[in-house]
Amino acid sequence: MGESTNQEHGRSAVDQLPLSGEPLPLELVNTTYIKGGVRGHLVDALAGPADLDAWLGAHGAQFSPALAEALESAAAARPEHVEAYLELRGALRHLAAARTGGRVPEPAHLAVVNAAAGLAAQWQELAPGTSFAAVPRWLEADPLRVALGEVAAAAVALFSGARAERLRACAAPGCILYFVKSHARREWCTAGCGNRVRVARHSRRARGD
Repeated sequence: MGESTNQEHGRSAVDQLPLSGEPLPLELVNTTYIKGGVRGHLVDALAGPADLDAWLGAHGAQFSPALAEALESAAAARPEHVEAYLELRGALRHLAAARTGGRVPEPAHLAVVNAAAGLAAQWQELAPGTSFAAVPRWLEADPLRVALGEVAAAAVALFSGARAERLRACAAPGCILYFVKSHARREWCTAGCGNRVRVARHSRRARGD
C-alpha cells in the first residue's frame, strides 16, 4: 500500500479529509486515512508546514478563543512543529487503538501525550488600563506549541471521560479512522464506509446464492 500526499484539483490535503466534526484529538489522528478502500493508498494530510498551518486554521473554532486569535497572527509553521504534531498524532493513534481494544496503553505513548498537555498551561492576568479585563497568559510562548498542548489536553479529557465509552475505530475494511459514536445507529465513520460495507455484504450474498 503506497503513501500519497498529492493535492487534487488545487485543493490541499486538509481540504480533502473524509471525516470532520470529531473531537480535536481525533481530528489530528484522522489526518492519515486510506483513500479508495481496501485497495486504496495511504494519505497523509500533514506532509509539511503549509499543511499544518491549513489544519490549524481549519480547526480554529475547536481551540480556546484566545489561542485561536493568537494563531491567526502567529508565524508560519516550521518543520520542527510538524515533527511534534506527527509525534503526538502517532501517540494518539496508539492510545485510541488501546482504548477501543481494551488494551493497556504503552507508557511511551502516554508520556508523549502527557508532556504535550503541559504546553497548554495558562493563567489569567489583569490587563493594563481601566477595564480590569482578565487576559490569558501561557507558560509556552509559541502559539503553535500551545495548540499542540490543547490537542493533548483534549485527548486526556476524551480518553478519561464519559465520551471514551463511545469512541470507535471504524470497522469498515480498509478504513483507519476513529470517531465518537454520535447516535445509537451510527456504525461507521462516514456514510461512504457504510455504503462500501453494504455493497460488499450484498456481493457476498449474491455469490452465495
